[in-house]
Amino acid sequence: MMGIAQTGTGKTAAFLLPILQHLSKDDIRTPGRAPAVLILAPTRELAAQIGASCKVYGKFLNIEHTVIFGGVKQGSQVKALKSGIDILVATPGRLLDLIQQGYISLEYIEIFVLDEADRMLDMGFIHDVKKIMNLIPKNTQTLCFSATMSKEVETLTRGLLNDPVHVAVTPQATTVELIEQSVLFVDQVDKEEVLIDLLKQEHLKRVLIFIRTKSRANKLCKKLTLQGIKVDAIHGNKSQKQRTQALSNFKKGRSRVLVATDIAARGIDVEEISHVINFDLPNEPENYVHRIGRTARAGAKGRAYSFCAAEERGYLSDIEKLIKQNIEIIKHKKHSNKAQNSRGPYSRSAHKQRNRKGGFRTNRSRKSKGQGGFRNKISRPRRQ
Repeated sequence: MMGIAQTGTGKTAAFLLPILQHLSKDDIRTPGRAPAVLILAPTRELAAQIGASCKVYGKFLNIEHTVIFGGVKQGSQVKALKSGIDILVATPGRLLDLIQQGYISLEYIEIFVLDEADRMLDMGFIHDVKKIMNLIPKNTQTLCFSATMSKEVETLTRGLLNDPVHVAVTPQATTVELIEQSVLFVDQVDKEEVLIDLLKQEHLKRVLIFIRTKSRANKLCKKLTLQGIKVDAIHGNKSQKQRTQALSNFKKGRSRVLVATDIAARGIDVEEISHVINFDLPNEPENYVHRIGRTARAGAKGRAYSFCAAEERGYLSDIEKLIKQNIEIIKHKKHSNKAQNSRGPYSRSAHKQRNRKGGFRTNRSRKSKGQGGFRNKISRPRRQ
């Protein structure tokens, strides 16, 4: 089966609940209690999140699971494997390591789930996935899930799946309707000042900020900390312990702001994220869908702001083309006409704008207090 659904629409529950029902109903036990189900995830955070869902959904079932990923010592993971499990959640690298060491056998796998197939491709795991697939029985039921269906994902699924059923919960590459999206044109040197002004507004209660590089993430954290803003960062250079602690602080409200790079995006499943801010626009438009999908989860409303400098104008055009709509523009005290009117090699002609009176708003019906220099909003019509 090939499942396509937006980030935050419940893909994890869609495959976990039937798996748990199947294992519980048929009381499946493999020899030596080797895993009967393998769930492969691209990042440590996502693997941990799936493991947490297993624990919650299977609380009253006699079904054992464990999660294995790199970045931590393997001792506790090996111990869990030796005690016997039914569901194994893993990242590709650590899974192959433990297979080579003889701690894991995939010969009894009945169900294989490849989660976030698009991210697997982005992160270069395709060869590892194929190695793992070759170790799984030929009659294994394979489920593949993705937030987007690019040509690369389609090619991957053709090689992994045999005449799959396609299930698309929503049209591919569309963003969650409950997310109000806006773009702020700003010069690169002014981004930090604009961000600080934005964060001074009280209605931004739990904010996830995406940034392109690890060094910029660390630098931004220092600047925000100097402003008295409680902030943590999560990216590839952080140890697993630091990443887990940062995510825990954010979930429990000890940090109001979490700065992240795309590599950590898929594992962040935190309830009540009020705002997502793209400090840097992603160079792959599909990542925009994943990023803003961190808010408005499970039917909640959300807000996404994107900063766009002149050199990022082409990225914005690609995003708007993918989501098939023009993102609303917010003018502010550091508004950059240069960025708005930029026509880079990949950007389309600037759209005609029309001014609309009114203040900076938390939603489309009421003005918010504490505008922090955000004044006029410009609305652009949706493409037909």
